Amino acid sequence: MSLPTLRLKPHEHHRIAEGHLWVFRNELATLPPEEMGALVRVESSDGRSLGTGFSHPTSKIAVRLLGGEFETVDTAFFAHRIGQAIRLRQRLLPGEQAWRVVFGEADLLSGLIIDRYNTTVVMQMLAAGMDVRREMIIEAILQTMPDVTGIVERNSMKVREKEGLDLRDGVVWGTVPDRVRFEENGILIDVDLVGGQKTGYFLDQKVNRATIARLSAGKRVLDCFCNVGGFALNAANGSAVEALGIDSSAQAIEHARHHAEINGLEHCHFEQANVFDLLRQHVDEGRQWDIVILDPPSFAKSRSALQGARAGYAELNRTALKLIPPGGLLVSASCTQLVPEHELMDIVYREAARLRKRLRLVHRSGQAPDHPVLLAMPETLYLKFLVFDVID
Repeated sequence: MSLPTLRLKPHEHHRIAEGHLWVFRNELATLPPEEMGALVRVESSDGRSLGTGFSHPTSKIAVRLLGGEFETVDTAFFAHRIGQAIRLRQRLLPGEQAWRVVFGEADLLSGLIIDRYNTTVVMQMLAAGMDVRREMIIEAILQTMPDVTGIVERNSMKVREKEGLDLRDGVVWGTVPDRVRFEENGILIDVDLVGGQKTGYFLDQKVNRATIARLSAGKRVLDCFCNVGGFALNAANGSAVEALGIDSSAQAIEHARHHAEINGLEHCHFEQANVFDLLRQHVDEGRQWDIVILDPPSFAKSRSALQGARAGYAELNRTALKLIPPGGLLVSASCTQLVPEHELMDIVYREAARLRKRLRLVHRSGQAPDHPVLLAMPETLYLKFLVFDVID
């Protein structure tokens, strides 16, 4: 039985032919089938095949392509793709206990996220094409990672509502303890994989946390938006004389304090506070920090929120710079995909100029290599991590 074929409007094929995996509804000359997640073929207006993917009858993203031509998508297909992803991570990050196994589009599995924490796996299906094949994906996980003892789904993200999917979290296979322990950068971390944020932990900053550990010896370090401890723990483990983490979430601060305790980091402390308010308070008190780390949550999920996001980044960096003496470091990170690196750098430059401070960029990075970037899809490049030296 041949697959349904969707034809693009004239001149709408270029981006897709170059490797982008999303076909938008307004680019189609023919409508997708009513079945959610149906496997369809997409072709240009002159009949050239552009590959197969999962369609959606109402979503703005009408087809999520799979990066090839497939007559069927079954457990074997997912096992093959997940196996490829695992081998890449094992080559890039050997010996890690926690890592992103599948990063959606970057692994040609649009709408699917899989993370591994020791022997427990967390999966997210952000699109209908993946959600309707949930059992196939679970079986493929078990085939490719036979030592796994439990699988959790974290499918309560609001983006699922745009795909007409229900919101649900819970254990879908095996057993999962209340806290799953793993080691990262020599630090023990306990995560709540059912009730924690995202898929349990922000794995994308793994390498950047190690960078902070190397820079922190003998320094006083302020970690803003610390979540469950991340940068502050690494700074303390890297021989910082003081490390203070700030987050507005009482639950996150409770977990962060637990992590400091189980790692014996007595000089690592955490406070629940609004970061913007606390930074202003520290300025008023005349406090200084050798390293200030800004790692806020995304400030803009849509272009309509960009103006507010830019203002937020400007205020954060401006206030943080007032706390850093000459020879200190400003670490400015952003996970807002719509704010590219050059724009974040320009914001920092403008705010430093307003304060008559000179900065030099001494380190730049992004998401860890288990979050690879598909060059044809700028949407997969989102994390910016910039370290500036405040010149004496």
